Amino acid sequence: MPLVAVTSTTKLDARRLRADFAVFDELVNGRSVAFLDSAASTQKPRQVLDALREFYEHSYANVHRGVYRLAERATTGYEGARGKVAGFVNAPSEREVIFTRSATEALNLVAYAWGLDNLGRGDVVVVTDLEHHSSFVPWQYVAGRTGAAFRAIPIDDSGELQLDALEGFAREGNVKVVAANLISNTLGTVNPVHDLATWAHEHGAIMVVDAAQAAPHRPIDVQALDCEFLAISSHKMCGPSGIGALWGRRELLESMAPFNLGGEMIRSVSMERTTWNELPYKFEAGTPAIAEAVGFGAAVDYVLEAGLDAIAEHEHELVEYALGRLGELPWITTYGPPPDRRAGIVSLNVEGVHPHDVAQVLDWEGVAVRAGHHCTQPLMAKLGVAATVRASFYLYSIPEEIDRLVDGLHKAKQSLG
Repeated sequence: MPLVAVTSTTKLDARRLRADFAVFDELVNGRSVAFLDSAASTQKPRQVLDALREFYEHSYANVHRGVYRLAERATTGYEGARGKVAGFVNAPSEREVIFTRSATEALNLVAYAWGLDNLGRGDVVVVTDLEHHSSFVPWQYVAGRTGAAFRAIPIDDSGELQLDALEGFAREGNVKVVAANLISNTLGTVNPVHDLATWAHEHGAIMVVDAAQAAPHRPIDVQALDCEFLAISSHKMCGPSGIGALWGRRELLESMAPFNLGGEMIRSVSMERTTWNELPYKFEAGTPAIAEAVGFGAAVDYVLEAGLDAIAEHEHELVEYALGRLGELPWITTYGPPPDRRAGIVSLNVEGVHPHDVAQVLDWEGVAVRAGHHCTQPLMAKLGVAATVRASFYLYSIPEEIDRLVDGLHKAKQSLG
């Protein structure tokens, strides 16, 4: 009988981790905020804030060009952060990691720099009904510019992709791009990205992955996913805002035209001709977000120390508990797949009460949630609603916050329903 390797995950201690976040020290009516909006942006631990302050106070200068000590320290910090991000996504080379302002800019970079030169009439771009606008609109726009067809994989009643639609898209033309999120920011659906990548490659297409919602919560491996491009964002994983990263296959990045022009991305300039710098600097025009990159690296360290598998298991327990409690309320509608096929996100509506009003009542109770279309208007149309209330969990979330959410929903129904 073959031996089976057994691995164990150290259980995450959310209560201990909460001590790293100053926001939970602040009390309103004797209670700290129940922050259930981490899908939009996460709180920042002291370790990340300390890294930012230390860098600004003792290592700040512009990067790459100065030969004095501060500039060398700054460059080391900036490039060290790139190495941490490369390791985080298991990139074959650090040169394949491009720092951008956000995951949104990273996805736009691919759509413009690859899409405009590689798409045309007779081609098909495939996205999904679950996409954040950042993974939907750039491809819709570039398809319109180039004459390519634009199609979206539909979802079933559980909010999961209906992959049998793919072959119909393939009959319409040459599939060139499949773009999908790894985890839906609205429903928490975990998408079969590796299967999509396999299908894309069978049809000669590239696979573009929006991992902004996945990277904070579970291990990311671009080699295992077998994609061509993958985008993540710092602010959703305990890091500063204003910086994200694009990983791309080196041969594709080298073949692509620059996205922005000026500064570090230039090798030489003359009246006759300008040439581009090598990777990754070819796509990093101007002074980058230097301190933010250092903070991004510190956030990678923090999340890895907490343990991505432990974070995923912790969130699974929370979403299972939340759906169980919400399922006891007949006037609540929840959307999305069962707990075993979703991340720590719950979208819901209260019968007879607008989501914005629900969120306001919850705020009075010290519970922070997001209400709206969550930058997924095509998905809202498929669900037949204008908006939902979204509660999302992270490594600092605890069951008592879900209890406070449910208590607040009762008050919203009683006062407004």
